[in-house]
Amino acid sequence: EHCAPRRDASRPSTSPPWLEPSSAVSSVAKKALRDAQRMPPKRARKDSLLAPAWSLRVCLVIACFVYFLGVLMINSNRQEPPASEAAAGGGRRKGKVVAGFAAGGAGAAGAGAAGAAGAAAGGAAVQPAKGSVAPLESLDYAISVARSLAALSPDELLKTLAEKDPFGVRRFDEALVAAEAKLGATLSKEQLRELFPCPRRRVSLPDLRDHSRAEAFSAGLPDTFLFFQHLRKAGGTGFCSLAEANLPRKNLPGYYCMPDYGWEGGWRQRQAGFLKHWSNEEITRRLREKGHRVAGNEWDKFQVRHFDLPGAVFATSFRRPLDRALSQFRFECAEHRGCTHERPETWWPARPDLWNVYSLTFADGQAKKTLWAESTPEAMKYRMSIIEQAIRVLARFNLVLVMEWLSYAAESVTKELGFRDTRALTKRVRPHISQAKRDGGETVSGAATVRKASWVPEEVLSPKLYKLMSESLAIDEILNDVARRLFLERLVCPA
Repeated sequence: EHCAPRRDASRPSTSPPWLEPSSAVSSVAKKALRDAQRMPPKRARKDSLLAPAWSLRVCLVIACFVYFLGVLMINSNRQEPPASEAAAGGGRRKGKVVAGFAAGGAGAAGAGAAGAAGAAAGGAAVQPAKGSVAPLESLDYAISVARSLAALSPDELLKTLAEKDPFGVRRFDEALVAAEAKLGATLSKEQLRELFPCPRRRVSLPDLRDHSRAEAFSAGLPDTFLFFQHLRKAGGTGFCSLAEANLPRKNLPGYYCMPDYGWEGGWRQRQAGFLKHWSNEEITRRLREKGHRVAGNEWDKFQVRHFDLPGAVFATSFRRPLDRALSQFRFECAEHRGCTHERPETWWPARPDLWNVYSLTFADGQAKKTLWAESTPEAMKYRMSIIEQAIRVLARFNLVLVMEWLSYAAESVTKELGFRDTRALTKRVRPHISQAKRDGGETVSGAATVRKASWVPEEVLSPKLYKLMSESLAIDEILNDVARRLFLERLVCPA
């Protein structure tokens, strides 16, 4: 204030009144200045006002991203339903899954016989058929397909298998028969691969077999043996002949490769093929005492505990379910081997134990006749559970054969069991043949010759009985297709 110029009080002020200094104005100005100094810069104030808008934008971006991921997951679930989907709500939806899966590449070897037999006689290459092998994701996805089929009514199930061929083996079989007829001989492995190339995604993976046991059995190591699940009229007697041609006589049971015939203290001492009635310890001990290396189990279901048998290697053989059933009637009833039924019309309704017998055998399930055809949640759940368990057990078998394709099984038999003499695979063998002579030759050459000496269901059965038997074996048709797929993949795909 000492340096400020003095104002002459005698001179009037020329400043506007609102600029005249006063104590009140000075105090307000000072307060405003202090407030201005405390406020952030202009840019900072602007950013602070816009901060909520930026947060909102970030939230919107995150929400859109989460929504997009959710849509992708929903679409993925629609294409590949989990195997655990509830039975009650899965029937209609799963039918669509099967159809969509089949449309995406079903049909090994293409669309039937016409496109398959392009080879000329003299060894020309078989023309590959149109289409590709059904691209199954894995064993678990194959099981989900099988479960969706089992949830359908029997007539819808059979129709889907025939039209969609979800496992890619039915059109292959048609193509194989046509190609063999064109060539006049069985196909080489290279020609077989042209009809059924190894798929990128396989039912046989992951490989659940115990290869160390198979190697030990092939090497003839002690305390190793072959457990054969004998499905009646599906090549079991021929398989026993195969074992007889490759094992010393002392290692073979005396009665059709079934070791429990005459075992003391047994459930039925003069019966054989009832291994379910013996503990694993008893089976192991008695086989070791007798020196037997083959154990056939024909009349009992397979139990999962049998996989715990020390040193056991597992094998079985399949056949078309309806052909197998009719062959059993012919063997037991038409040829008078203890059966009192003269006609299949009375025999089949009296044998509900044979309905879906393949599936019940490998699932160790209880037959429930009324649940095979019902559409109730309980029935659907029962069928889905049976087929899943059966497939999971079958996938662990070291060797799965197909009776109609035994001409192509030699390599697999040698690889898994070490059997070098495989001529029995193409030799027609029948048990108790002296009781009823048949025509049909002594050898089997190719897929078509098995049926040539058999009764053809379409010709022998009435339309009504054909429908009844087919539908009461519908679940077995699924398992038979899976068994065929396993056989083909293990044959044509690299280890």
